[in-house]
Amino acid sequence: MGIGAIQSSSTYAPQASAPARSATRSESTQAAQLQYSPEDQAKIDQLKTRDLKVRQHEQAHLAAAGSLATSGATYTYQRGPDGVNYAVGGEVNIDTSPGRTPEETIAKARQVQAAALAPADPSGQDRSVAASAGQMALQAQAEISAKQQQVQRGYDLSEKQSTIDILA
Repeated sequence: MGIGAIQSSSTYAPQASAPARSATRSESTQAAQLQYSPEDQAKIDQLKTRDLKVRQHEQAHLAAAGSLATSGATYTYQRGPDGVNYAVGGEVNIDTSPGRTPEETIAKARQVQAAALAPADPSGQDRSVAASAGQMALQAQAEISAKQQQVQRGYDLSEKQSTIDILA
């Protein structure tokens, strides 16, 4: 009888049986493996491995993103032959907007890069996000340099204007 297939109480009667004993972990694993064809069991094992890797990958992003994470990890699932949904993909949304100042933008970009490259095996998308964050940091650094040059030019002009040559 499958879950959800409820029969009337008159057909459900306890059966006399030998005292129940707990199956050991290896016995229950063996019993579970016997329920599936070798192909199905191989698929289940593959999905379990993928699920673990995906969850570790997304957790690494979350841990490194810290307060920049705008959501928890979201996963895409595939149902295995055993009826269990396994995570086969995932994502973590991270705030990649510039900061209020160029200095804040640089700090934020570094954290985004760290979050994107945190997993042991960053994906192509992860590398792309890290590269974009690197560009954002370079632009902010260029802005800082431009402001410093403007300030320096201002000092140069004020020094020239503050000297008076008196010729007689």
